[in-house]
Amino acid sequence: MNITINQVLQSYIDPLTASEYAALERSLLAEGCRDALVLWNDVLIDGHNRYAICRQHGIEFKTIQNTSFTSLDDVMLWMIDNHLARRSVSDFQRGVLALRKKEIVAARSPAPVSAQDAPEGENAPKPPMSTREEVAKAARLSSNQISQIEKIQKAASPELVEAVRSGTISINAAATVASLPPEEQVAAVAGGKKLLRQAAKEIREQRAATRTPREPKIHVSQDTPETGNEPWAENAAQAPSEAERLRGEIASLKQKVAQLQAENVELNQRIATLIDAS
Repeated sequence: MNITINQVLQSYIDPLTASEYAALERSLLAEGCRDALVLWNDVLIDGHNRYAICRQHGIEFKTIQNTSFTSLDDVMLWMIDNHLARRSVSDFQRGVLALRKKEIVAARSPAPVSAQDAPEGENAPKPPMSTREEVAKAARLSSNQISQIEKIQKAASPELVEAVRSGTISINAAATVASLPPEEQVAAVAGGKKLLRQAAKEIREQRAATRTPREPKIHVSQDTPETGNEPWAENAAQAPSEAERLRGEIASLKQKVAQLQAENVELNQRIATLIDAS
């Protein structure tokens, strides 16, 4: 029997850990392959790890055909939904799968109807999986986590992606470290979990220090005529001096921003030092 492994489909499967793979191998050696492998024509769509172990040890296995698919996209969506339903799939991988599902659904959906072309009195329908909230719901994650995973996919080095995939670093920390240049991401990953956490912490602290505070707004009610004796009148009279004080603080903070930007070089040197010490 000729069984084809599609690399794109196989990439949807979260790799087993060494202990999980060893446990599956022991089970197959002791009990055989009880569950049939699922095929679409000659393409394997479920049972990749069992297939690899059975071939390695000459263990017999059965196959069944799933004839409900009409295209490779159908197979992809079926595999994605199967893996999204499994508890063993990591948060990061669920987010990646849900984002991939969004891409496939968007490509298969007809062109959206504009508001002008929609029937009178009706809003133009939105295609499924078109919002971040819908993607987050499918992945059982928060919208913020989906946003962080998108950032990791766009900016993270392959080494950093592998670190978050393996659980060495959290999604939140990986999204933060992904803001570093690629070579610094690689260096941080090489330093291990401790250095990755330290790099993420220092980036967050640097961002917090460079944020400019907002000037407070004074609200004046328009509902009643002004008499000059309103409760807010005294505060309003003092507002210019308070605003001036805040502007002075903002100017001081801007100077500190310039200093902190210069200290970014020192941050890179710390990371290098931590790598040497680890």
